[in-house]
Amino acid sequence: MNTLVVERVLDPSPGEATSLLRRELLKPEYAKGNWVGRLIDWLDRLLGNGMDSAARFSPVSTFAAMLIAVLLIAAFAWLLSRARGAARTPVVKNAVLTNEVVTAAQLRARAEAALADGRNEQALVDGFRALAVRQVERGRLDDSPGTTAQEAARVLAGEYPDQRSRVDGSALLFDLVLYGDRSASHGQAVEVLALDDELGSKR
Repeated sequence: MNTLVVERVLDPSPGEATSLLRRELLKPEYAKGNWVGRLIDWLDRLLGNGMDSAARFSPVSTFAAMLIAVLLIAAFAWLLSRARGAARTPVVKNAVLTNEVVTAAQLRARAEAALADGRNEQALVDGFRALAVRQVERGRLDDSPGTTAQEAARVLAGEYPDQRSRVDGSALLFDLVLYGDRSASHGQAVEVLALDDELGSKR
């Protein structure tokens, strides 16, 4: 590539910069809604008005305006690439094992504190997570962030077949409370904590 081509790539004209930005934003991966079209129109007007105004000033001012336009385009492209990368990150619903670095004892303490405060829903959720993390610590459950309550229940039901109904019921309550906006009673939270004690005492 000769010097002239390199300079044109690094320093596009206002029209070329606008065209490059429009082509980038019109790619299918950015087509998430009408906001994309509005963003393109707004940038088009902004750049067009800015360059019209810059044309009335000195070459130094025009160059400064062009540099600002290029930097804006680069900033928008960077932000959009970050957003696109974030959108590709899978979000696992109903996860009972998360990326949070916490022990079963810490989760259990949080559950008991929530129960003492009358926050039954939080006590049940933290109680079931404490149960799952405790079984990870005991080697009965794989430490796989993203594992759902139902997946954990299936494994634990195989490990503790005599507690299958209680494990399945506690996993269902976890999902209903955390993701179904259902309320939990004091007794239900206590039952999950009791199940944690029961499974934790088995060899």
